[in-house]
Amino acid sequence: MSDPFKTGGPPDRTVKGMAPSFNLIGLVVTDMGKSLAFYRRLGLDIPLSADSEPHVETALPGGLRLAWDTVDTIRPFDPEWAPSHGSARIGLAFACDDPQEVDRVYADLVQAGYEGHKQPWDAFWGQRYALVRDPDGNGVDLFAPLPQALPAS
Repeated sequence: MSDPFKTGGPPDRTVKGMAPSFNLIGLVVTDMGKSLAFYRRLGLDIPLSADSEPHVETALPGGLRLAWDTVDTIRPFDPEWAPSHGSARIGLAFACDDPQEVDRVYADLVQAGYEGHKQPWDAFWGQRYALVRDPDGNGVDLFAPLPQALPAS
């Protein structure tokens, strides 16, 4: 039996010697244009022509993809689909170059009308951190490492 807390090493091979490969994060959106505008502000390269499409994908560094589907795209194959209620169960995180960029991006998004969930703060784990919500209420974190504190003299 494998240890469920084991990290590192090769994945357990359970499907005919192969393991599935994580490839795509999908978001279901109520308004494609509004959602894509939000993610463009975070630096994703998404053409404006995609705003009226029912399905949009963009490649992320490292080969992972981020995709958006409208509710109307999902319902034909999952008629019982419904948005979650209460707090989101998934969050996306965007690395910033430095703590000042966390503050700048957060302020830009809030000024543009997006919901700021938690203003930037210096987190105990050593990062400048902030939380915003995309137009569909998904949590989007912004973070950057804090400079190392100088030793007391």
